[in-house]
Amino acid sequence: MRATRRGRILLWGAGVCSALVLGVAGVGAWIYQDLDGSINGTDIDDKLGGDRPENLSPGSKNILVVGSDSRGGANSGYGKGLTTMQSDTLMVLHLAANRKWATVVSFPRDSWVEIPACDKGDGTKSKPHHFKINEAFAVGGSTGEVAGAAACTIRAVEQNTGLRIDHFVSVDFQGFKGMVNALDGIEVCPEHPIHDKKADLDLEAGCQTVKDEQALGYVRTRYSVGDGSDLGRIGRQQEFMRALADKAQQKLTSPGDLYDFLKAAAGSLTTDRSLAGVKPLAGLATELQDIPKDRLTFLTVPNYSREADVPSDKANVVWQYPQAADLFTSLAKDVEVDDKRLERESKNPVYARTVTVQVLNGTGRAGLAGEVAAELRAAGYTVAATGNAPETAPRTRVTYPANLRPQAEALASRLPGSKTEQTDDPATGQVTLVLGKDFEGVR
Repeated sequence: MRATRRGRILLWGAGVCSALVLGVAGVGAWIYQDLDGSINGTDIDDKLGGDRPENLSPGSKNILVVGSDSRGGANSGYGKGLTTMQSDTLMVLHLAANRKWATVVSFPRDSWVEIPACDKGDGTKSKPHHFKINEAFAVGGSTGEVAGAAACTIRAVEQNTGLRIDHFVSVDFQGFKGMVNALDGIEVCPEHPIHDKKADLDLEAGCQTVKDEQALGYVRTRYSVGDGSDLGRIGRQQEFMRALADKAQQKLTSPGDLYDFLKAAAGSLTTDRSLAGVKPLAGLATELQDIPKDRLTFLTVPNYSREADVPSDKANVVWQYPQAADLFTSLAKDVEVDDKRLERESKNPVYARTVTVQVLNGTGRAGLAGEVAAELRAAGYTVAATGNAPETAPRTRVTYPANLRPQAEALASRLPGSKTEQTDDPATGQVTLVLGKDFEGVR
């Protein structure tokens, strides 16, 4: 896991929302209406379905922020051969019910998760499958509609985290270019030259001002910078938005410049219907600005390379359990996350491949142990055996000998509602999963 420095980095959506606050109150009514009408609002409720996580903290807000970029038109050079909508940045902003703290969680786009069945917008539904989390945006947006893309992404995030998403903000990178251009570019200082054909970017080392295609290429470049990971790109994107917000505050003093910038900012956003408009977005930005800097935390979901569990997969990451589950549970219950503690606890991951488990069916439902065993094997776990429990089990539990407690806790954290239980019989030498009637599935 990598935790970014507090107060130093702005998320995409908050940066744009903050930009809208700059001077809106001082413009004329017709300009306000023009800007207000530029923000796209869309209904997504009918695409989310009824099987959603319970809201465990009324009053708090979970806002999904997506940096999106289709490959149509001017974007065709970004991602050769891709024709679907894409999401390059994925975050959840949690605003506490008391508005005294907030946490921003970044999700690496290469996170290997289950993509749920989603409405594709053409009268068909996709089948559940495992892939990178950013594919949810492409599946739901296969017909080019942001509503479907956002809905499928929300479903994927909710299913894999247990968090209830209240709003979404999608930031169009083409609109982002307009904001950068309205500021006459943003200064970046790469330590090494960047030559990235995929991002159509050529930059020399050292400080320089980028705008238009160069600016978009800079925030999208990945493989030609640092270790080539998505984690590194997340940091560059966030730092760029901080620089953009800082320059906007310094430069936008004339009505003309201010209008051009705000028009680009407003036109780059698509939100759910209740968040659409200058007033609700400005309200959101104000709530963020009122939070003390030492209570605004930026995190990345604890993760490790999936290669550790599946040697053939060198391209993806998996979330680290139980730390990821602890993070999601804390936010769901509106409990402030101790980022330093989370970072310490994430230094020594329990790889799924180190967990050997036998799966026993205590539900009476035929074949369930085999189904769950297949899911666990696909996730990298070693399944020693399957069978039926001696008796019906009302609750799902994970039993373990004392020396395998970390492995048991890592497994149990992926089984919502399950309990761990130490056994006095060290001869078992392995973790045992007993599926109870309350079994909800593997996360």
